Amino acid sequence: MKLKFTGFSDPGLIRSSNQDAYYVDPEGRFFIVADGMGGHAGGEEASHIATREIQAYLVANWNLPESDPELLEKALWQANEAILQDQQNHPERADMGTTVVVVLFRQVEAPWCAHIGDSRLYRLRRSQLEQITEDHTWVARAIKVGDITPEEARMHPFRHVLSRCLGREDLNQFDVQLLNLSAGDRLLLCSDGLTEELVDEKIADYLQYPSLEKASISLIEAAKEQGGHDNITVVIVELQN
Repeated sequence: MKLKFTGFSDPGLIRSSNQDAYYVDPEGRFFIVADGMGGHAGGEEASHIATREIQAYLVANWNLPESDPELLEKALWQANEAILQDQQNHPERADMGTTVVVVLFRQVEAPWCAHIGDSRLYRLRRSQLEQITEDHTWVARAIKVGDITPEEARMHPFRHVLSRCLGREDLNQFDVQLLNLSAGDRLLLCSDGLTEELVDEKIADYLQYPSLEKASISLIEAAKEQGGHDNITVVIVELQN
């Protein structure tokens, strides 16, 4: 199988800056989306540090005999350490942090994903959209135990409260998983600026456009039409025969 891919980011209609960051490896080896928090400068810095550090670690260690999950975890630990170091060097950014979702195609037939926070990975298979990652948020946990419904979660005042993110001393784990993919599948990595505005059914509709670029731009424009309250970032990867 071979990969086709694209990525776009937009500040949205309300924010004056873009605190999202993303990276699309030109060789299609890995893909990253990060969504920073902690004020204008802090959030922007955190997401860029994470993206840069993860990219650097994966490239530098690509050919080592480490397993794919080990490689991903070490890349994210390096990103966390770099953000903590920057917080120490710049106390005005002490509260900054970032979500991140990474997909690694070291073996095209057996890709892996690592994530922390509420940036998501979706899989589109034959028009059926499935959320692969589980949000590390207060509302996601409340849904899981039955305290609130998914519909209530969309408007809940705590919906942006993260239970985990990069840039925290007490961070102790990431979610790392092997992905089940086959030819024709599409993956969507995105920040919550997309999922806050569009329900999954709408995301699936736009994600089915034949052109990946058209699909990406249409998703962003649709999120902006719904208010565009946050930065919006999408990376789409298609597996082809």
